[in-house]
Amino acid sequence: MSEDLQVAVRRAVDAVTDPELRRPIGDLDMVRDVVVDGAVARVHIVLTIVGCPAADRISAEVRAAAASVAGIEQVDLEVGVMSPDQRRALTERLRGGREVREMPFGPGTLTRVIAVTSGKGGVGKSTLTANLAVALASRGLAVGLVDADVHGFSIPALLGLVDADGGVPQPTRIDDLMLPPVAHGVKVISIGMFLRRRAGEAPLGAVAWRGPMLHRTVQQFLTDVYFGDLDILLLDMPPGTGDVAISVGQLLPNADVLVVTTPQAAASDVAVRSGLVARQTGQRVIGVVENMGPLTLPDGTTLDLFGAGGGEAVAAALSRSPGETESPGRVPLLGSVPLSPTLRADADAGIPAVLAHPDDPASAAIERIAAIIAVAPRGLAGKSLPFRPS
Repeated sequence: MSEDLQVAVRRAVDAVTDPELRRPIGDLDMVRDVVVDGAVARVHIVLTIVGCPAADRISAEVRAAAASVAGIEQVDLEVGVMSPDQRRALTERLRGGREVREMPFGPGTLTRVIAVTSGKGGVGKSTLTANLAVALASRGLAVGLVDADVHGFSIPALLGLVDADGGVPQPTRIDDLMLPPVAHGVKVISIGMFLRRRAGEAPLGAVAWRGPMLHRTVQQFLTDVYFGDLDILLLDMPPGTGDVAISVGQLLPNADVLVVTTPQAAASDVAVRSGLVARQTGQRVIGVVENMGPLTLPDGTTLDLFGAGGGEAVAAALSRSPGETESPGRVPLLGSVPLSPTLRADADAGIPAVLAHPDDPASAAIERIAAIIAVAPRGLAGKSLPFRPS
């Protein structure tokens, strides 16, 4: 009977998921020993590093898992830390045989990479990207989000990763791997997580870097951060067609591009350029999203604060693409997100509107766009699938 209980407790504890690595701790070799003596389960686990930020959560879930086994009345938990050799073995397992500093999102990746771009700032691209990431994650997809807008980073605040003092959680480091913080099921990395702080002050918020530093930052985000197996990786791009857009084009020529604009001509005319530059690096424009579209007022009238038709104009222009040698094919308008005070207020509060107010018209529009992206087909020709013959 004791052996059966021991097997059951081990199975329950092994299934506990590490909240940062998003894998069962049994698969990560974090469960060192399980012994059952009568109704007492003695469990020994090891954490990845000293001061692991997920220590309390893992410990509580391990206790709960062991106690959930019928016949167990007491759980004695011993918590240790992996040795250097054990950490080294873990990082090698997580890399899946890849060399150190090998970028996993290149042309052979099974992850769909989508760069969200805009021609100019102020069109709500980051708010849209953050909500789109959460909407995709809520559909059961594994989603990562890179805040590539190094000078104007805002993703941590939009996803509620900023505390009352202005602090942002740093990635957990396991040797040379960085584990990104997770917000609403989305793994997130941003330069805002690395800025130095003075005692009693908010993080230093200005990044004054030029091309080479910007390129290296984006490259490190894609290489040194362990996202694990992702279905979709979103990149919140800076506005325009500058250094970061060129770097991402070089690093991720296989990426899809989603162009965001507002209805007004001043924004839509410039948005076309971001799509054209992406195409010049080999990326594929998968669609256009119009943000801050017409708002329906309580009396049924429509307020076109920023005009109308900008999204359709950008989609039509990118479908024609004059001057290109080959026809780019039809670029669809994936949706129009109406101007929404609720979306703005939730963004300021660090709460994705798709979660806080799913019935808001803007949230509903973002969900419809997420539904289109989630089921969009993608070619796997020439890509190596992770299967081996037995």
